[in-house]
Amino acid sequence: EFSDFLYGACLLDWDAERERMSRYAELFDAAEEVRIVGVDTDLRLSLAGRETLVDAGGSNMPGGEFYCCPVEDSAEGTIAFTEFPAVYAGREMNGIRLRFEGGRVVDASADTNEDFLIETLDSDEGARRLGELGIGCNPGITRYMKNTLFDEKIDGTAHLALGNGLPEVGGTNVSQLHWDIVKDLREGGRIELDGKVVQESGRWLL
Repeated sequence: EFSDFLYGACLLDWDAERERMSRYAELFDAAEEVRIVGVDTDLRLSLAGRETLVDAGGSNMPGGEFYCCPVEDSAEGTIAFTEFPAVYAGREMNGIRLRFEGGRVVDASADTNEDFLIETLDSDEGARRLGELGIGCNPGITRYMKNTLFDEKIDGTAHLALGNGLPEVGGTNVSQLHWDIVKDLREGGRIELDGKVVQESGRWLL
């Protein structure tokens, strides 16, 4: 069963996947603002002047995402990572909730290992800012595995990375931390670009 899952995630027609994901990525390239909405979640990020990159098996295997760096001081609102546990440095945290003002996490809580979450956010000056926004698109990955290289590609999810930015897509935040945390949008979540809903419950409205 696991072999079928693994091959189903990796042995895709990556040329076709690149073409499909590029259509979505172009919408983000053309947008000024992205809004992520879900249960206990309403977060706005600026994409002004930033571009996206598509990973169709060229950066990681499995591929199946496109990603960008939000403007570092733009994050405003809240996000709740309550669908899956988040894992960092071998520690598991459930029910992470973050509130952003001016691009920084100003309030953070978790149902488990909250002290470790706060310690991680305070590890350096850049750890409370975002270094990446990624959108998972791999149709072969439908379940959470506690393996970030797979989980951040789950079709119908988004992930935010706290900490270090990606210079190849314009990121300037500097931190020893780069921690991807996955948000499941398949049960009523939505993504808006400049006020227009482009994805709802994990399905693209194109």
